[in-house]
Amino acid sequence: MARGHWLDPLARSLLEATGQLPRRARPKPARVEAPEPDEQELSNAVERDLLDLKLRQNPERRLSDVAEVRHAADLGWRLDVNRASAADWLRLPGISPSQVDLLLRLQQGGVQLSGPEDLERLLELPPSQVAVWEPLLLFRWYGDGAPHAAGSSRVDLNHASAAALQQQLPQLDEARRSRLLRERQRAPFSDLADLQQRLQLPPALVEELIGRVRFGQGPAGPQLPRSA
Repeated sequence: MARGHWLDPLARSLLEATGQLPRRARPKPARVEAPEPDEQELSNAVERDLLDLKLRQNPERRLSDVAEVRHAADLGWRLDVNRASAADWLRLPGISPSQVDLLLRLQQGGVQLSGPEDLERLLELPPSQVAVWEPLLLFRWYGDGAPHAAGSSRVDLNHASAAALQQQLPQLDEARRSRLLRERQRAPFSDLADLQQRLQLPPALVEELIGRVRFGQGPAGPQLPRSA
């Protein structure tokens, strides 16, 4: 006769509980081993924590490379392009103080950038440089204006003739073109912020000029005829 009991499991459990049958040995549950953490993920987490500590301790610390930019983005740090301070801009790897100065002067003049392409054209940067910064860049538009679509032609405002200015930059009315020609005889324009300040241009107009103008070096263009 077989030694196994014919009772169903519920009846066997009841008899075992009342002592009428000897208790069977219960198999121990299999031990589930926790998966080992991925070494690369652990290393990235340590680097992010270390970078977070460094940024908190030194608000002016510059990010050194692409990896630190990505880690800063993972930590939630963002640069609001149209409201950023000098310290914010100077954290970006590869940006120069003169470029930061131009960005701040345009910001003070109310000029806003609508996307990475504006930043690339304004600072005359290679796309690869802006791509490094892009995980951190936040382009918020403030006010009622709408982002513009810049053209591809670039007019040298320090050397273009009056006819060229009229033909290629219809955004500038006759009065502004005349003032531009007079001002550049006093001193060539250095950049868009200088142009905006000296011609008292509204921010929306300056935004339209991003990527469409340049500022050549050397003596200014043709002089206006002397008035009698």
